[in-house]
Amino acid sequence: KTDWALGGCGGHKSPVLCIGEEQPKNCFTELQVLKGHFDIVRFLVQIDDFRCASAGDDGLVLVWNVETGERLQELRGHSQQITAITTFTCSNGLMSHTSLITASSDRICMVFISCAHRVACLSLSLSLSQCLLVLERLCVWFSGGEELCVWDRDFQLQCHRQNHSDTGITALIELPKNCIAAAMDKEIMIYRLTVSTDSTLSVAEMRCLSDHQDQIRALINVNDGLFASGSHAGELIIWDAIDWNILAYEHILWEESQTCAQAEIRLAAPKPSEMSIQHLTTNGKLILAAVGSGLYVYSILTKTVVAYRKVAHDSNVLHTMLLSDSELMSCSEDGSVRMWEIQELPLTAEPASPGFFGMWTFGRPNKQTGPPTKKVVDVPNIRTLELTGDLIGHSGAVQMFASFKENGLVTCSTDHLLILWKNGARQSCLRSLALFQKLEENGGL
Repeated sequence: KTDWALGGCGGHKSPVLCIGEEQPKNCFTELQVLKGHFDIVRFLVQIDDFRCASAGDDGLVLVWNVETGERLQELRGHSQQITAITTFTCSNGLMSHTSLITASSDRICMVFISCAHRVACLSLSLSLSQCLLVLERLCVWFSGGEELCVWDRDFQLQCHRQNHSDTGITALIELPKNCIAAAMDKEIMIYRLTVSTDSTLSVAEMRCLSDHQDQIRALINVNDGLFASGSHAGELIIWDAIDWNILAYEHILWEESQTCAQAEIRLAAPKPSEMSIQHLTTNGKLILAAVGSGLYVYSILTKTVVAYRKVAHDSNVLHTMLLSDSELMSCSEDGSVRMWEIQELPLTAEPASPGFFGMWTFGRPNKQTGPPTKKVVDVPNIRTLELTGDLIGHSGAVQMFASFKENGLVTCSTDHLLILWKNGARQSCLRSLALFQKLEENGGL
């Protein structure tokens, strides 16, 4: 169990990140603004390689073609803001169809079923829900909030369990052996789903994990054997997905010493401020955490930090993605979407040292003593995050984004807009091909 204190001299202000107009590693040089919402757009969900759905505070669900930017459908039904959205693909052996499921502050769950180019809408009354989870292999889905509800493929309520947390269930993930994990305030409750011989479903509480010191803000699957959680106090915990034991405990802290001299005397420095983990993402090998306005990259294999940047944005980071083992992306309340590359530190360590790890201690964050501290030069293999692209287009906080690989990137914002970002070189080639094809069809010039 490790506490990481990040930062350096309190009087040192991090320079404003500015990459300029020349961004050779940024392929997103064309954009298309998508209009249709009239309030904050909070959610994007990928339906397939060419379609996505957006939802937010206006209660609308809009379906888009990400190749053309065309709005395909406008789905109505909610009277208040949408709190969660997911896709549900169920197969009967002969064919499969994908539905959209939404939860809302109006205490209604809507199911939008696409059939023969028309959309059927099914309204399900329930308690307030904040998250949704689909188990496609069992053709069942869960809604979590004031209570945990289990629904079958026919959208019939099979069972439900009341929870006793003031915040309710805020996140759900699937675990092995028909188990799920539900985040409720500072705790993670493990449930097991049982399917009886007559196909009825039931859920039972298996264990309550109470190791976080503050509210859990993020809960993700890492791989088949691991899951991770992050808290408002900057705690990152890696869990065994089979026996639910802690495998690693990291406490991310920003140091607030007043001067460089005081930073050398760790015991005399003020208590580090604890920064909230807003979002977690993983590729199975690395975990990327949004910590305040910074980014933190953790290796699952070595259980060590491999790179971080204390100030990656001007405001809180809201969503992140690992594009590869060395490339990542983040968006923020400051309205920007940024692309990063993990690079080796320069040989001259002085410019980098104020912004990197100052020390670590072992044990719980509430313990008062620890082993001698270490400076950044003693921490091996720490790398930096280099800004390679800055996508500026939104006038409000960027809530999240969805990548469609060669078909582009979609972002949504508090400015009521979506922006479809395209690879400019690819789009130019496609336009040239289309022109040549038209010329051939018309017999040349």
